[in-house]
Amino acid sequence: MNQPRTVSPSEWRTALDALRAREKTHTRAADALAAQRRRMPMVRIDKEYRFEGPDGQVSLVDLFEGRSQLITYCFMWHDPDDVCSGCSMFTDNIGHLAHLHARDTSLALVSRGPLSEILPFKERMGWTIPWVSSLGSDFNDDMDAGGGFALNVFLRDGGTVYRTYVTTGRGVEQLGSSWSFLDLTPLGRQEDWEDSPEDRPQTAPYAWWRLHDEYETAPARGGSR
Repeated sequence: MNQPRTVSPSEWRTALDALRAREKTHTRAADALAAQRRRMPMVRIDKEYRFEGPDGQVSLVDLFEGRSQLITYCFMWHDPDDVCSGCSMFTDNIGHLAHLHARDTSLALVSRGPLSEILPFKERMGWTIPWVSSLGSDFNDDMDAGGGFALNVFLRDGGTVYRTYVTTGRGVEQLGSSWSFLDLTPLGRQEDWEDSPEDRPQTAPYAWWRLHDEYETAPARGGSR
């Protein structure tokens, strides 16, 4: 293997400092993109999509679980003996949903396959993320997934749902942490350092973070803007 060259500690530190400057530029550019994403227009969803869940049929509104924002990932499905390894790796990298829920955001997997095949695989993988079947629905096609995969973001106003963002391909490769998902949403991380439109909810950074089993019991810290 062609390994990196060995240098002195001072040379290594100089190289690291040069790289860090470029990384900071990259971070600031990503923050600016997230700020632009929060200002994206949205489109109203007028079609009545129906999904099959473990407890029966559910609507797109139901997938929000009462929250204001929803992220769906269309998980490519062929059959139980040919499960998409890429979609599985993506799902393995999703963090604990309690942190998204604390920011008024739900996440669900959607597959165009029979629920009778999906649920046993979900149990095998040990996943607890909500997963519904869109079989017989136009949802995957309408949401730019087709027979493949795509991640969509939605905003809810009462019973009305709006689509705000979609990405696919390499756009999903950097996702998995709660912060990376929140950066895709209209409300963002909801921290007061963010460049967001007026009247979006914001609190001090770090103040809202909890252990994932303490969100419902711990008192809120930090005030909204």
